[in-house]
Amino acid sequence: MSSDGDGARSRSAWSNPLGEFIRAQRQLARLSLREMAAMTSVSNAYLSQVERGLHQPSLKVLQSIAEALQLSTEQLLGQAGWATGAEKDAPAAQPAPIGTEDAIRADPRLTPEQRTALIGVYRSFVGDD
Repeated sequence: MSSDGDGARSRSAWSNPLGEFIRAQRQLARLSLREMAAMTSVSNAYLSQVERGLHQPSLKVLQSIAEALQLSTEQLLGQAGWATGAEKDAPAAQPAPIGTEDAIRADPRLTPEQRTALIGVYRSFVGDD
């Protein structure tokens, strides 16, 4: 059995966008469940269950996960379907990224210089047509 619970996906058509987002971000950060558990003070078994959609984490756990993944809590709350006060006031203020360049521009972990460099590299591969 995989420690990430990847084999459990085919049990139903039920979607788990929060857990899938957390798993994807953890994998992008090249963190194992055990490493993330150590960073969040949450057990790796519980984190695995969150990723598989078996538990809905508390706000405190989401904050710990966001910090470990170097994301904002608002990004995780948005994935969980929980709107913050700012999102309720201006739901269309920041549309979801629709392309690679938009995703690069929207990533809060990147500095402006990093965004420019990544977009430049991306365009060199695909052309800027």
